[in-house]
Amino acid sequence: MPLSPREMLARLIAFPSVSTSSNLDLIHFCREWLKSHGVESNLIFSPEGDKANLYATVGPSVEGGVVLSGHTDVVPVEGQVWTSDPWTLTERDGRLYGRGTTDMKGFDALVLALVPDMLEARLKRPIHIALSYDEELACRGAPSMVRAMVDRIPAPSAVIVGEPTRHAVVTGHKASVQLRTCLTGHAVHSSRIDQGVSAVMTGARLIVWLEDIMNRNRAGLDSSNPFEPPYTTLHCGVMEGGTAANIVASSAWFYTDIRAIPTEDPTEYLARYKAHIAEEVVPGMRMVAPETGVEVELVSHVPGLRPEQDGSAERMMRRLTGDNGNHVVSYGTEAGLFQQAGWSTVVCGPGDIAQAHQPDEYIEVSEFEAGERLLRRVIAELAS
Repeated sequence: MPLSPREMLARLIAFPSVSTSSNLDLIHFCREWLKSHGVESNLIFSPEGDKANLYATVGPSVEGGVVLSGHTDVVPVEGQVWTSDPWTLTERDGRLYGRGTTDMKGFDALVLALVPDMLEARLKRPIHIALSYDEELACRGAPSMVRAMVDRIPAPSAVIVGEPTRHAVVTGHKASVQLRTCLTGHAVHSSRIDQGVSAVMTGARLIVWLEDIMNRNRAGLDSSNPFEPPYTTLHCGVMEGGTAANIVASSAWFYTDIRAIPTEDPTEYLARYKAHIAEEVVPGMRMVAPETGVEVELVSHVPGLRPEQDGSAERMMRRLTGDNGNHVVSYGTEAGLFQQAGWSTVVCGPGDIAQAHQPDEYIEVSEFEAGERLLRRVIAELAS
């Protein structure tokens, strides 16, 4: 039974595939949909087995195809005030509301709904569909899928990551690392702080050190850099520690993300941070109490997307969209993973990133319809 793009979007929205939960119900639906049209798919499971990536090929097994890449997970709705059910597609005033309509089940729905059209077009070059898990958790799922695709499918000429760009052809985004810093202090009564080592206060100084690095980046920025902001950022989003106001804290931890412009490597910032801790921080702590220390864990590393010289993905998408602007974004995507594999990659999809993760998330009907028209042009390109 065929499903229109809007019907497909309603089906996908109905799966509450929040990153903290399994996405298998949604993945099995997608797999059955593809199978019903004679398209076999491959699943790459998470280490725990509760989530999966899916990839499939429509058309001949030859080089020069196009990968259409989307993620299946969404962010939570808890704590947000919605005026309609986030898991039910709702149309109001030219907008389609629901969690994931923009980020990025709208693109996924268009790709899946147009599978019958791909088959009818008798493609001369293939379309590879790639649906990942845990993109919202620092792109944890996609690496295993990309490795499998590199091993098993003929090399494509282009990867289109359909994150919301209002169909601007995005050719660059920042790389990022996420760190967890854990501090072990020495607890004493706060009246004798001279005999203790405060994990909280030491952590606070480290956060300020990171902020000082960012401020120096801001002061030395290159005004021609197209990113917003046009420098590498270092941000602490969560901190926790201590047990009572009158006890010197014996433990603390905090998260940091570092988002680097393409001319810089975020792991170099990590190396500087670790060197500062080892040389300037830990020795002073251990002069008071030898059991104290600081550990830094690399939680995730999302590679950036670098503008390519005469990239085939960029050439194709500029031709199909008519967009000749220079577009980069500061948020991360899975595009850098495909590019690292040696595949030409751009980010281009329907919707506005400003709607991502928001209460009453929506995609405009006009954007959704524009996305369908663009994918039909991609299909025609591969059939010609």
